Amino acid sequence: MPRAIIFLAVCLLIPSFSLYSESFRTIVENTIEITPERPAGGSAVIGINSSVIINLGAEARFLRGIEIEISAPQAWLPYRGSVVMIVYNNISPQTAFGITDIFGSQIALDPLPARHQIVYHLPIRQNHGLRTTTTATVPLGIIQHVTFPIMFRLMPVIKGMGSELENMKFNLTARPIISDEGAIRIIPRFPPQLRNRPFTVLINDTVIDDISQEIMLREGEHHLVVLSDDYRIESRRFVVERARVVDLVIDLQDPAPVIIFEGPQNARVFLDNVPIFRYNEPVTVEPGIREIRFIVGDYTVTRTINVQRGKTYRVALAVDLTIHEED
Repeated sequence: MPRAIIFLAVCLLIPSFSLYSESFRTIVENTIEITPERPAGGSAVIGINSSVIINLGAEARFLRGIEIEISAPQAWLPYRGSVVMIVYNNISPQTAFGITDIFGSQIALDPLPARHQIVYHLPIRQNHGLRTTTTATVPLGIIQHVTFPIMFRLMPVIKGMGSELENMKFNLTARPIISDEGAIRIIPRFPPQLRNRPFTVLINDTVIDDISQEIMLREGEHHLVVLSDDYRIESRRFVVERARVVDLVIDLQDPAPVIIFEGPQNARVFLDNVPIFRYNEPVTVEPGIREIRFIVGDYTVTRTINVQRGKTYRVALAVDLTIHEED
């Protein structure tokens, strides 16, 4: 029968295929785990009526889908329409290898095109953004995580295969399609004297309702603010890395104002007439008007500052040497 007639017959046959559960025998060539940690994926050599089992790793939440790339041999081109690819989920057994009787639910079927490089994109999440293009085909809807592992199978749809087609081998690679997201875990650390007081976290001006859960964010820089009546207000920037979970530690601090003194070693420092003996160490004070006095030999400098809640003040005595040249 001429190839064109065979192809026409197959095209007429394909619409009669419906997605259903079935039992079939196949050769399971390999099991491939898809995970962001291995962006190159895994490979197998498959033939007609061969299959691979594809499973998801632990970090599947960072995946938009699975790319399956098939490299066909040169001899494949004249056999257009002779083979279809089929995708199954809910398969059993899930750890098969070699010639095996499989039970599964058929969720996609597509005739293998006459190309040397054939690419399928299988979506596994909502808002995946995958579309059929001139280089890749999206042959089905979203595959739910709970239905994994799935099976990708090649199956002939013509009778009387010649030995060339029957023995033909294809190189298959399954790799992750990674989203442009990462996640953070917020870890609060409380001061000993102020434990478990309420506070609010905002990321990019959005209130985070439950900081005990991991927060998914797009990769790149983000802005975090901590608001509280019991802790210091904090504002910082942090970076989210693609397909990685990062621990973001928040050191909640007592909102009492702090003063840090800096000066020469021979200087004496007084705060409200009380001597300060340790330089460069934070001194916690009450809000209000405070008097600061530095004494160096016979030289005395006195200043007053209005200390506010939640603020840190650095008070330094600077001694300058000025040189003027005169004619």
